[in-house]
Amino acid sequence: MATTAVPEDAPAPTTRVSRAGWYALTLVSTAQGLSLLDRQILSILAPNIRADLHLGDSELGLLYGTLFSLFYALFSLPLGRLVDGWIRTRLLSISIFAWSLFCGLSAFAGGFALLAFSRLGVGIGEASAQPSANSIIFDTFPRSRRGTAMAAMGITTSLGLGFSMALGGVVAQWWDGRFPNHPGGFSGWQFAFLVASLPGLLLAWLISRLREPVRGEVDGIVSPPDPHPFKASGAVLASVTPGINWLSLWSRKAGARQWTVNLVGLLVIVLFCRAMTSITQRFSPRPPTDVMGLHIDPHVMQWFVVGFGLFVILNMFQSLRLTDRPTYNLVLSPSIILLTVVAGLQTSINYAVMGFTPSFLHRAYGLSIAATGLQFGLLAAGLGIIGPVVAGPLSDWLTARVGARGRVWLTIFSLGVSPIFGIWTYHAPDPASFYLRFTAYSLILTMWLPPLYSLVYDLVLPRMRGVTSSIFIIIQTLLGLGMGPYFVGIVSDRLHGDLGTAIISINVVWPVVLVCLFTVLFRVNRDEATVLERARAGGEPV
Repeated sequence: MATTAVPEDAPAPTTRVSRAGWYALTLVSTAQGLSLLDRQILSILAPNIRADLHLGDSELGLLYGTLFSLFYALFSLPLGRLVDGWIRTRLLSISIFAWSLFCGLSAFAGGFALLAFSRLGVGIGEASAQPSANSIIFDTFPRSRRGTAMAAMGITTSLGLGFSMALGGVVAQWWDGRFPNHPGGFSGWQFAFLVASLPGLLLAWLISRLREPVRGEVDGIVSPPDPHPFKASGAVLASVTPGINWLSLWSRKAGARQWTVNLVGLLVIVLFCRAMTSITQRFSPRPPTDVMGLHIDPHVMQWFVVGFGLFVILNMFQSLRLTDRPTYNLVLSPSIILLTVVAGLQTSINYAVMGFTPSFLHRAYGLSIAATGLQFGLLAAGLGIIGPVVAGPLSDWLTARVGARGRVWLTIFSLGVSPIFGIWTYHAPDPASFYLRFTAYSLILTMWLPPLYSLVYDLVLPRMRGVTSSIFIIIQTLLGLGMGPYFVGIVSDRLHGDLGTAIISINVVWPVVLVCLFTVLFRVNRDEATVLERARAGGEPV
């Protein structure tokens, strides 16, 4: 799919955002918040689910992170390609409707199997949410206002995370208190899933009525319509799915070098995952998990999913090299790769904090699950608004004065200082001190999202933002949701339930984050200035 520049006599790209643009931002940001709500609500409902369905912690861990991330990561790639070629508002509305239905299906689970199936459905449905939303926003907001737009995304993400705990805890407790005999066997946690699914149905209808923005018009680089978006999306799915990808390589007449890279890469991934399985089994032995009659070692399941995801990423890059060299040239720029790694490592910290802090408050201070969900959930939601509200406009202000490096400096400040506050927070002697310290910690921790996201999507052409977002998401998901909670869990088991120390330990990635960011600082302007040059080198007619 080619990209063409706007004719010289065309109107200059506008810097103004219309009322329709702000309305679109409101809806797609709300979609992002709902996706986090439906994804995260399992964490606060886990104790009740465990008691009702007689599940173990390892099975809940598979439901919360591993199974979700596997299908989320796989389908984000072909759906990201569909974002770049089809009607994004329609795709987003269909996705919201689908994941809301699957979230509601969780309410009828009477065992592990149906709950697992519903989580897979939520993962597939949410796979296109962020690529669609980001692409719509970047074709609605000019470059000078994108930091503010991404701040809105950060706000709704925090609201989704926070309200998932407040909603889940309060609704489940209300139902169980109002109907202690559970009429029809319907428990409070099941009712909470049902309530969480309803807003998405209305939002899907509203987004289906949004006007589709012209792709690239705001940047002055218009992309013509894609004649076969579903065919291209299906080809991406075939090219990245392990096993089927070899048929894709054969049909595209891949050379010996491509086959060698693929097979040697697979061998390296297998050896790495086997080694990590052995290391983690020795570090924190765990009993087998009963999954639909099969006894599976949780460590084996964990590293199988990681290996699967790594092979999907390798296949995706090979597919781009064979079918879309301009996108391959831009996505593999050092700045994008390093920023993606930073986002993944930092997301592992964020998911570890949000996933285990409710349990930490319960164990360390004796707070009830309902009180924890309400207090911590609402606090996290409120703080999640303030950080992006400050960071978004500040990111735009810095960009206007020192260019892309201003965004990097803001990210360095947020991620460089936050671990210090994290250590201080999880050593609080009582709940009041914890909440006070967490306030400062959260405000600093949430400032990295707007500048980093804006940096990534400004380093590719408009037609590439869906695929770029998908690659960004799969790496972020594997490192964040796939690794963060798992790492904290095995450290906590090793330390006999010391969650405070386990949560702090995830900051071991901090030096790597800073090295990556300082490397980006010294080359981001160069990468940004050569976007069109590298696209042309790949054959892009711009």
